Amino acid sequence: MNVHSSGFILRASAVLALLAVAALPPFMQPALAQTVTPAGHTLPEPVRQALTKAGLSESHLAVAVLPLHPAARSGVAHGRGRAGAPAVLHQPDRPMQPASAMKVLTSAVGLDRLGPNGRGYTELRTAAPVVDGRLQGDLILVGGADLELGLPQLWALMLELREAGVRHIDGDIVLDRHLFSPARMDLGLPPFDESPEFPYNVIPDALQLAGNLHVLELQSDRQGVTARLRPELPGVRVDNRLTLHEPGAVSCREWSTRGWLPPVAEVQPDGVVHVELRGRFPVDCQHRQPLQLMERNLQAHAQLRWVWQELGGQWSGRVREAVASTVAPQAAPTRLLARREARPWGEWLRTLNKTSDNVATRILFLLVGLEEERRAAARGAAVPGRTTREWADASVRRWFAERSIASEGLVMDNGSGLSRSERITARQLALVLREAHDHLYAPELVMSLPIAGVDGSLRNRMTESPARARARLKPGTLRNAVALAGYVEDAQGRRWAMAAMVNHEEAPQRGRPVLDALAGWVAAGMP
Repeated sequence: MNVHSSGFILRASAVLALLAVAALPPFMQPALAQTVTPAGHTLPEPVRQALTKAGLSESHLAVAVLPLHPAARSGVAHGRGRAGAPAVLHQPDRPMQPASAMKVLTSAVGLDRLGPNGRGYTELRTAAPVVDGRLQGDLILVGGADLELGLPQLWALMLELREAGVRHIDGDIVLDRHLFSPARMDLGLPPFDESPEFPYNVIPDALQLAGNLHVLELQSDRQGVTARLRPELPGVRVDNRLTLHEPGAVSCREWSTRGWLPPVAEVQPDGVVHVELRGRFPVDCQHRQPLQLMERNLQAHAQLRWVWQELGGQWSGRVREAVASTVAPQAAPTRLLARREARPWGEWLRTLNKTSDNVATRILFLLVGLEEERRAAARGAAVPGRTTREWADASVRRWFAERSIASEGLVMDNGSGLSRSERITARQLALVLREAHDHLYAPELVMSLPIAGVDGSLRNRMTESPARARARLKPGTLRNAVALAGYVEDAQGRRWAMAAMVNHEEAPQRGRPVLDALAGWVAAGMP
């Protein structure tokens, strides 16, 4: 075993200690990866300088940069390339929080398991007859992971029902969310942070009616704040108790982080939903913001009633949830009244990764689990009681095993990176990128990644770097983690898979320049 360490020879006792550590599995060797790095694989000088300037130590950073060009592919899993193209590895086997860079993994596995042409859908079904324009029973709204089911799409779907001759719905509108198990993953789940009302915090289900959001329009002058729902919904009343900040104290763009408090919704004895707005709002400010303003069934009831009334229909029932899937094989027979399909997932990936859409990623992760469960059932290996999320985790690990990627240290939660528990190593993430690069659907994944200095969530980063327009990278940010994962083409036209993560209490403020320096160094040809 050759042991190198930044220009000095380790004492015999140190060598024995290192050999003992080396006997451990890779994911248990963070100290070894940090202290002993094979010759030619130390951190590049621009990255070390960026770490020093940021006040970070090398222990806060994990890096794996693997060559993808044919001349350098041999041995990259062990950090050795050929033809003058070494891999760059630093703490590559230390599990780290990837933040939204985890979306690269979910995207790669999703493309492989589902293909680029899988589509979400929404259906209207019933078991009741239609007599003289009256649907004499319940209308079932079946969710099929349709991420595009906004109010305009709901309008078009209900219009089909209207044009089929239905004028009055005698029964209830039943919401069937049972594509995934459990159907309501949001119930009992503690909020991720102190802003559960904002879109990034939506816990998805199979029926994403308007994204489980409604638009709130806020406008202020020096006299006060006005607040209105867009559109205004029957049976919902906004109780506006917002007060103004002092003029000039808070800018308009800071409205959601300075004095704003989560709304509180309550059902009054008369059945009206009161949405109370609390906190403070800047002077001379205007925003139209989609928010989770009320429990999603209350919102669905108000939105469905508004759409149906606007179409001239009548409805005497209520909204309730299906107790089991109405389209399951054992369910009572129903007939299809109307159906819509969303764009294929190959197109959705662009939105998912360019804008870092947590809800879309979580839905894709669950669909991967659904496919894994289907395959298990086909080979007689179903596991009763396993949740869809657990099936998704099993699918990812099987994907790793099929490609001989070690899964030690990998922790999957929801696949989006918006998690306190998700972990992955830099080597694992870079190897995922390498495998995805060789896949038939590689163009769909590459196309979806933000381009440094050009678009998506990287449009304002690396604008003066050699990485500008040469790097397609998925960034990730949490309070204590930043990451970049994707592909970099260098000045010689060689392509590299890059995964880098900084975990530190002040990672967003300090870590981004370090990661940008690494991407710029790779793009410059690793001088």
